[in-house]
Order: sequence, then C-alpha cells, then structure tokens
Amino acid sequence: MKKIALHWQILIAIGLAAIAGSIVNQTGNGDPAAPGVLGISFLSVFKYVGTLFLNALRMIIVPLIMSSIIVGMAGIGSSGNLGALGGRTLLFYAATTLAAILVGLLLINAVGPGYVDGKPAGELMALDGSAADIAARVEGRDAGDVAEVFLRMVPANVVKAAVEGQMLGLIFFALLFGYFMTKLRDELQKALFNFWDAVFQVMMKMTEWIMMFAPIGVFGLIAAVIAETGFSAARPLAIFAITVVAALLVHALVTLPVLLRAVGGVSPYKMFPAMAPAMLTAFSTASSSATLPVTMDCVEENVGVSNRISSFVLPLGATVNMNGTALYECAAAMFLAQAYGLELTFGVQFTIVIIALLTSIGVAGVPSASLVAIAIILVAVGLPVEAIGVLMVFDRILDMARTSINIFGDSCCAVIVARLSGEETKLAAN
Repeated sequence: MKKIALHWQILIAIGLAAIAGSIVNQTGNGDPAAPGVLGISFLSVFKYVGTLFLNALRMIIVPLIMSSIIVGMAGIGSSGNLGALGGRTLLFYAATTLAAILVGLLLINAVGPGYVDGKPAGELMALDGSAADIAARVEGRDAGDVAEVFLRMVPANVVKAAVEGQMLGLIFFALLFGYFMTKLRDELQKALFNFWDAVFQVMMKMTEWIMMFAPIGVFGLIAAVIAETGFSAARPLAIFAITVVAALLVHALVTLPVLLRAVGGVSPYKMFPAMAPAMLTAFSTASSSATLPVTMDCVEENVGVSNRISSFVLPLGATVNMNGTALYECAAAMFLAQAYGLELTFGVQFTIVIIALLTSIGVAGVPSASLVAIAIILVAVGLPVEAIGVLMVFDRILDMARTSINIFGDSCCAVIVARLSGEETKLAAN
C-alpha cells in the first residue's frame, strides 16, 4: 500500500483537529477543568502533544543553524562567491518584504476594516482585561528600539545568545566563524569542516525522525487553539482578519510567483506542493525558527537546491526575511489607526511602512513575537499601546498564516539565488 505523503497527513490532521477542537470548545467551553478521560481534560492532552512536538523542533534549532551556516559559509567563502550570494539574498529579502508591506497597505486602505458604516470602529471594540497584560509586556518600547536590532547582531556572549534563542546574533557569529575557517591552513580547515558537516548531517537525520510525528503534533497544536478560542469574533476584527489573509494570498500567489517565473525561470506553482510540508508545519507551529529544519529538507530534497545555497539563505531568512510578518505589522497598525479615527496622511503611512520594514528584520521566529514590533509602530504614530489587546482575538490564526508566507518567501529566495548562481532545480518552467 502506497504511503500517504507527509503534507496530506498534516492536512488530514488539521481537519481532524478542527473537528476535535470545536467539540471540546462546545462541551467544555475552553475550560481546562472540563471533563476528559481519567480526570485529564482533552484540552490538556492537546496542549501536551502539541508542546512536545514543538519542543522537539526547537531542540535542534541552535545546532542546526550553527552547523548549516558554518558549513555553507565555508563552502561559499572558499569558492569566492560570498559577495555575490550575500548581495542577491539580501536584495531579494528587502524587495519582497517591501512588496508585502505595500500589498497589505493597499488592501487595508481599500477595504477600511477599521471603519463601520463610515465611522471609526474603536467604540465597538472595547479592550478586555488581557489588554493590560499585553501592554505591560511591551511597556517602554518606542521607535528607538529599531537600533537594537543591529546591537543584537553582535552578541556580547554567544553562549548566552544560544540559550536565549537570539538567532540574529548566532547567525552573525556563525557567518564569521565559517568565513574565517577558510583562512586557516588546509589541514585545520578540513578538520573543522568535517566536524561541522558531520554535525549538520546528524541534525538533518534528527529532523527527518521528528517529522515522522508531525501529523500528531500538528493535531495537538491546532486542536488546542480551536478548543480555547472557537471560531467566533467581532465583525470589524473578522473583516480585518479576512483582509490580512487576502493580502497574504496576493503576495503568495502573485508577487512571489511572478519573481520565481521572471527572475528564477522556474515553474512557480510547482513550488507549493514541494514546500507543502514546511508551510503546513509553519502554519501549525507559527514559528519560522522551529520550521527551519523542515524548510531546509523540502528545499533540498523536493526542490533540488544545493546545500551550499540553502544552508546560507534559509537560516538567514528565518531571522531577517519576514514577508508575512511585515505585512501583518503594517496592516495591524493601519487597522488600529482607522479604528481610532487617526488621520492617515502620507507621512503617517510612510512612517508605518518604514518601521514595519525595519522591525520585521529583528522579529523572533516564534509565535506572536510581532506584537512587540506592532507596539513600536503604534508608539511612533501616536496610538495607545494597549490597543494591541483587540488583535488577540485572531492573532494566533493570523500568526499561523503569516508564518507560512514567511517560509514560502524564504524558499522562493533560495530557488532564485540558486538559479542566478547557475544551479538547476527540479522545478523546470513549463
């Protein structure tokens, strides 16, 4: 009997999770103390399974990033292609992130979800008690925090950066380590390269093993979300969520495919089945960093991009290339500005676009990390930080959606950079 493909297994798990989560939500009303089996609530079981899977992915992030970047950088540095590869990668990331922001800005302006019957919807969206907690988490943040992104690139203690999951600092250290490996004499360079390459190969095998349990982990993650939040929300927030999803789809189905066809010369719509396991994992975990092992596996095995390219482009993208996140940050700030009746002049919108672009670079690849970035934007344009509370109704679902787009953007960059570097892929243009 033919084995069901992983992405179909994950899709089936998502469907079953939606059913199970909605049943628990209706019977237990999202209460952890609701009846389950042997005194253990179903919600607790869902969370346990989902957390176990997520922890397994997070467990391998640091060694995978370190080994992949060092090996990739050593290979690139020794071939003399570092400048061209790095330049193409960063240019693509900046261009696609800006394009995503502008798509979100255009649709939010066109739809106007922050208005109800032509009036600001602020009064209809009263802040609940959790808004104070959210405001406390981002208290004291302002536009000056953008400069902190560059400070985090050079960690004072790389071991502490690894423990705290400061990916930007780890990536910078790994890039330097890999580059200066190529400056050693041959016997030392070969010894170090063999060590890190062996570490990388072990991490990829661990990734394949962990992904065998992906459908079970995805089921737990999705079922827990639906069991707690259900499917209902206020009208303005629902319209906002639909608008954001539409903008994400435009970016994923139009902007990125056009670039794949025009610049990469590959069939864009073959990318979706090739990257389906990674995108579905990103959707369920809402974490670019946690999905990185799966992304690398899909790009190398399904798309055919070499490890030399993927080991440089993808870990860098998991930290600095947040297409979906940047789009959401801009859309969220615009929505709240509309709801508060703020005059959306060109200056205000330009400020939102620039700060969204800069803050998306330093956003951690973990669930809901963009809330801090949104707080920075709100302070910059004169809106109260506690307004973030209303976004929490749909934040988890939108977080899942935008993380999938982040991953797809990273993979598109890897393909285009590989093609510009003279590599062939499995996605030949029709």
